[in-house]
Amino acid sequence: MNNSVNAEPGQGQPRVADHDDTAQERVASVSPTSTRRANHSRPDKSTSRPEDKKYSLSASFLYGLQHVLTMYAGLLAVPLIVGQAAGLSPADTGTLITATFFMAGLATLLQTLGLPFFGSQLPLVQGVSFASVSTMVVIGSGAGGIPAIFGAVIASSAVGLLIAPLFSKLIRFFPPVVTGSVITTIGVTLVPVAANWAMGGDKSAADYGSMANIGLAALTLAIALLLSKVGSGTISRLSFLLSIVIGTLIALAIGKTTFAGVGGAAIFAWPHPFSLGFPTFSIPAIVSMIIVVLVILTETSADILAVGEIVGTDIDSKRVATGLRADMLSSMIAPIFGSFSQSAFAQNVGLVAVTGIKSRFVVAAGGTILVLMGLIPVLGAIIAGVPAVVLGGAGLILFSTVAASGIRSLASVDYDNNMNLIIVAVSVGVGIIPMAAPSFYAAFPSWFQTIFHSGISAAAIAAVLLNLLFNHLRWGTPQNPSVFAAGTNRQIKREVIDALEHGDHCENGKILDIDGHEIPVAPGHTSANS
Repeated sequence: MNNSVNAEPGQGQPRVADHDDTAQERVASVSPTSTRRANHSRPDKSTSRPEDKKYSLSASFLYGLQHVLTMYAGLLAVPLIVGQAAGLSPADTGTLITATFFMAGLATLLQTLGLPFFGSQLPLVQGVSFASVSTMVVIGSGAGGIPAIFGAVIASSAVGLLIAPLFSKLIRFFPPVVTGSVITTIGVTLVPVAANWAMGGDKSAADYGSMANIGLAALTLAIALLLSKVGSGTISRLSFLLSIVIGTLIALAIGKTTFAGVGGAAIFAWPHPFSLGFPTFSIPAIVSMIIVVLVILTETSADILAVGEIVGTDIDSKRVATGLRADMLSSMIAPIFGSFSQSAFAQNVGLVAVTGIKSRFVVAAGGTILVLMGLIPVLGAIIAGVPAVVLGGAGLILFSTVAASGIRSLASVDYDNNMNLIIVAVSVGVGIIPMAAPSFYAAFPSWFQTIFHSGISAAAIAAVLLNLLFNHLRWGTPQNPSVFAAGTNRQIKREVIDALEHGDHCENGKILDIDGHEIPVAPGHTSANS
């Protein structure tokens, strides 16, 4: 007999464990395939969590440096864009950059190490959210300038802090069909970032997209793959860092980068509170940033679920809530030192998958490096010497790995006799639209653009709503719901199975008992699906 009889669409697939689930309930809620995978990847309750593993101090900082190198270019972009839009002087823009590194480090330490009620204690790197850039540019270019941005960030983050526990309750609406779609979209939408880096990073540069740039990116990628293949375990785990170091040395030799800025950088500089002015509070600016905060909460929730899947640890609503609180608390503090809204960096999720280093303490070491970069500008100047083309070669591996992790998660989803295939297809498609056609939502209201211009947010919203429609709202769903469904199977009613006894079996179209005697079939109504 088929063990999957009478299965409800959307069931029979792994889900995120809620904090009050028992171990038996968690096992019962997953498919056989995902259960076997979970037995290898998820620790027993009596053992420590995989994210709690500790390495030596030197190894932790080497692995942590890889995380810094993965995200520093993206971290630099936001203060440069906002500073230019707000008309800041080079010195004030430099203050923004220093504060950005400093606050990213503090936020990362809070997220990874945690405090009571704050921090998911997962290997997540924090930094200024790209989702807020367009809104901050609009606010900063107006009469309020940078102080108006700071005020809007503080007020909107306070709202986010209040609603974080409620927002985290949505965790039960994030089964693998949702999380897999979002994780895949995260990886796919990050690939253009790697491609832009590989071409040179600066579209106004004369050599942007040149064969020399792309060739150096390809060489860096090849070095990373080679070190992963032929090196020892330690070298393999450090392949990303080593490929960047080697690629940077090659770039230095051929004149593709310079460390001239190192000599003029200060040895130590403390970020002074409110050095760029005290925040001002404008209602329209605050309302605009609240919309951004909802996007950030959605993206961070997706990143927490993604890294939890990669690490192989249980994520419940309480843990999501602590992660979201850490985001919002960091965002409230950031303007004091001259920075902006904080969120988890999706590209670093890929690094966890590539290296297999799941320790949150490694990422905390990376957070310490970021703090030092904010306090020791000369250190930041050295790391800033790494050319974008080198990061592009290594980044292609990282970001594509995120997409591959999402596809692996989607492989555990049940697609038989349900609409899960449509949920995945539409969600990923909606998430790719902003990348494929950046002006697609240009005619829509600004609040709508803020939400849906982020492919990650768009995919998350679409996946959650479609999952609710097809897997939770049962009314109106036919037995064979769509010609697009992956396939339909005949089903046997549960009462038929319950009527069978030990040893009953089918033979030549008849039902026989354990002694081979035929069991008569009671007359009744026939059904195409019974």
